Amino acid sequence: MENNILDKAKTWLTDLYDEQTRQEVQQMIDHDPQSLTDAFYTDLDFGTGGLRGIMGAGTNRMNIYTVSIATQGLANYLNQSFPGGAIKVAIAHDSRNNSPLFARKAAEVLSANGIKVYLFPTLRPTPQLSFAVRELNCQGGIVITASHNPKEYNGYKVYWNDGGQVVPPHDKNIINEVKAIQSIADVKTSPKESLILPVPDDIDQRYLNMIKQLSFRNGAPSNLKIAYTALHGTGTTLMPQILNDFGFTEVFIEEQQAIPDGNFPTVKSPNPEEAEALDRCIALAIEKQADLVLGTDPDSDRVGIAIKMPDQSFKLLNGNQTACLLIHYYLAAWDAKKGLKGHEFIARTIVTTPLIDRIAAHFGVDIEVCLTGFKWIAELIRENESKRQYLIGGEESYGYLIGDKVRDKDAIASAALIAETAAWAAENGMTMFDLLIDVYLKYGYFQEHLVSLTKKGKSGAEEIAAMMENWRNNPPKSLDGIPVIEVKDYQLRQATNLADGSSSEIQLPASNVIQLVLADGSLVTARPSGTEPKIKFYFSVKGELMRAEDFAQAEINLKSKIARIVSELHLN
Repeated sequence: MENNILDKAKTWLTDLYDEQTRQEVQQMIDHDPQSLTDAFYTDLDFGTGGLRGIMGAGTNRMNIYTVSIATQGLANYLNQSFPGGAIKVAIAHDSRNNSPLFARKAAEVLSANGIKVYLFPTLRPTPQLSFAVRELNCQGGIVITASHNPKEYNGYKVYWNDGGQVVPPHDKNIINEVKAIQSIADVKTSPKESLILPVPDDIDQRYLNMIKQLSFRNGAPSNLKIAYTALHGTGTTLMPQILNDFGFTEVFIEEQQAIPDGNFPTVKSPNPEEAEALDRCIALAIEKQADLVLGTDPDSDRVGIAIKMPDQSFKLLNGNQTACLLIHYYLAAWDAKKGLKGHEFIARTIVTTPLIDRIAAHFGVDIEVCLTGFKWIAELIRENESKRQYLIGGEESYGYLIGDKVRDKDAIASAALIAETAAWAAENGMTMFDLLIDVYLKYGYFQEHLVSLTKKGKSGAEEIAAMMENWRNNPPKSLDGIPVIEVKDYQLRQATNLADGSSSEIQLPASNVIQLVLADGSLVTARPSGTEPKIKFYFSVKGELMRAEDFAQAEINLKSKIARIVSELHLN
């Protein structure tokens, strides 16, 4: 074991830490050097979603001490950024184990620094926190969540006064303030209870009213049947109400998964991106003869869906497919009801399907492409305020945002608008599957796929770094017999044409992402996750679809193509 790791761990054996924490650290020192290394070899850092890590003792773990230090750093930066005025911060939490404890600890540290806190007394969706920051004129926000991660994780997302997650320079400046804290003794821990207030009683209704204003059907009754699961998370607080407000009265709730529980007892992972997470809700949908399945992750910023097929089975859609259906409907409805004026824009990330670009072009709407992470879409909205109107955006990882009153992906609003999309399709004599095929026939057929490789701990982080370095220095010359014509290195902010060696600058902030562009327009992207110990590989390939009846074979062809590329890259 490296001496600096052991020395770092021993500082956690002092009276500054509680007895349980001291015992946990001593146990690792005496009996589990690997766990000790993983717990102390680094400090939690801000990724695409803020702090996120396994719960437990250590500087690389989520616990009341890392939360306290992060909050003290945030408090220091807020006081520097807004001198002389009253500073307010809103705090929310999800259903995870320790989430209420961490939220309370953050509130106490902020109040000890003279900052007023609006604390949600019970669990609430992450997008509602973003809404509350703006609605209550706060300078910042915190939500305690690890989103869709397994039960061992928790996290700490920081929001700025625009309601978006912190971006440069704020994220780095906050981290610098955190790193400047030498000891837990430097944290102010005497809370001022008078500064810790509950959020106003009507904040739920204000949030729901805002979402209702996004509807083009204005709550018109619908006989669409919906099965919904909250996956033991925050969706149970507001989703039934918003679906009812949108006119959907035949909503069947997966009752066991409607119980908030940080152990997520009925699923391996509370992630609607993973098919088995929706198994119980699909079974409920079949029993109730529902038309649509909706499932949200624990903090209700992501939503997964399954649609009914002609044979009455259910097909899980990926995030790209759902985004395309939602964006196609929203732009069509906006154009029909309000008219598109030419100053509107939509947004997607660099790993989200380019099919969205074609939909935007059809409606004459600008498309903005940004880095992965919804904080970048929020930044686009902020930069364009008073210039252009943001309508809708999304990313492949099941996150979508409609309108600009929230500045993070919003599964509560998105689920309501997805249900509205299904109702609109039905009113036009189509199922959601019919609508999907119609979108493909109208704009082009794309197929996407994601491969995630989990690499835990210090050794895993080193392995991921080595894989990225190999892609950066030795990119493949061809894949599935198709030449790689361009390599985009977002870390170097440089796109290189492999035919002539010329390069151009990428007009985005630096990010550790490598994207390969193939001669047929296919894309293969490698990116370490900012929130999990994973490296992710994204695949997007384009095919031909001329007739609806050819879809099944076209899908097989593209999936086979992706499988060949995955095998060639040794990722299976």
